[in-house]
Amino acid sequence: MSKDSIVISGVLPESPAWKAGLRPGDHLRSINRHRVRDSIDLLFYSDEPTLNLSIIRDNKPLQVELIRDEGEPLGIEIEPFRVKRCRNRCIFCFVNQLPKGLRKTLYIKDEDYRLSFLYGNYITLSNITEADRRRIVTQRLSPLYISVHTTNSELRQRMLRARKPVDIMKELTWLTQNRIRFHAQIVLCPGYNDGDELRNTLNDLQRFYPYIMSIAVVPVGLTKYHSEEITPVGKEDARDALQIIQEFEKKFRKKYGDPLVYAADELYIKAERRFPPLRHYGDLHQIENGVGMVPLFLEEIKGVHPPERPANKRFITVTGESFYPFLKKALKPYIERLNLLVVPVKNRFFGESVTVTGLLTGRDIIYAVSEVRQDGDILLLPDVMLREYDEIFLDDVRVKEVSEILGIDVAVIESSPAGLMEAISGKRSKKDGDHR
Repeated sequence: MSKDSIVISGVLPESPAWKAGLRPGDHLRSINRHRVRDSIDLLFYSDEPTLNLSIIRDNKPLQVELIRDEGEPLGIEIEPFRVKRCRNRCIFCFVNQLPKGLRKTLYIKDEDYRLSFLYGNYITLSNITEADRRRIVTQRLSPLYISVHTTNSELRQRMLRARKPVDIMKELTWLTQNRIRFHAQIVLCPGYNDGDELRNTLNDLQRFYPYIMSIAVVPVGLTKYHSEEITPVGKEDARDALQIIQEFEKKFRKKYGDPLVYAADELYIKAERRFPPLRHYGDLHQIENGVGMVPLFLEEIKGVHPPERPANKRFITVTGESFYPFLKKALKPYIERLNLLVVPVKNRFFGESVTVTGLLTGRDIIYAVSEVRQDGDILLLPDVMLREYDEIFLDDVRVKEVSEILGIDVAVIESSPAGLMEAISGKRSKKDGDHR
């Protein structure tokens, strides 16, 4: 894709774009004289019912008029934009802890404000330019998701090891002054940004309310391949962090009517503490960051209606070790009735300290299920383990291979109580059918 245009990869039949004569392979340069660089520009500048498009076809410039009804989609698909890469060398970076030999896309570290706006990817603001700033304000790219970690500039630089140090308080002040809202995350690293540093960070960040919408405190994730001098979050570390977080939750709720700061589910699990009620998490702003996932699941399962027991079928589902006790307890009333077996999977690929379900690999699932499988079993795989829009695990093993090696049917299901019950009832799985 050129910096001066976007490539149209598909045109839907009978759509406004199709009627205007657009074709796959056309380079869209501008809409109503506004340069188009990516999908955000396309959305931002295509709000009018009549659009004058400047395109390049076969190296020749063309002008196309596109007319559509209000709210009607254009009907074009475009190639993805080139992602800005992260040049930091964070001491806790998960990508840097991956083993060699995986597919190349897993080693891509993005630091792109566009992905932050579109998909909630976290950014450190270490590569933001003046042109980026102007665009964020002009197009109101809000909210953004900011990796803060600490407001102590010297400590933050030690943790991020950015090529160009960033004054994060200055950057967040700029966002606030321009009415750009944001979510923040703190990856908790014992001996670095915990204790008083965590207190100071939370106290600093609350100044930006209401433009700061939420703060997630997440324990550092370490694989067996990590080489930095950093220790995992233990039970006492988690308890100390929760005490600080809960202290500030009460303070913020009293001051703003909003807890503002939330602990990741893993902190409660590591600390062996009860989760707050689901209402504590509000709109679940940080659920993709592992904040409120377990409470949401436990609440949703109360409302499911289990199907009748399927004849002559046993179902197996798998989960990470940290979620296993909660899933087993939640499903206890249904396990015998539904002939369901819940299998915890030890993460041998990344190391046994990695216990979340989303980082399980095909090989580890095969290893765990092979010890309990029986002929005729059906394995139900939560989709959180797989790459989006694909059926491939982090270790490049495909769902079809899992089925072939185990010799049983495998279905990919939505990672929710409803998804599990629908699969058992015989309704179609998320990925349309079984593998065998």
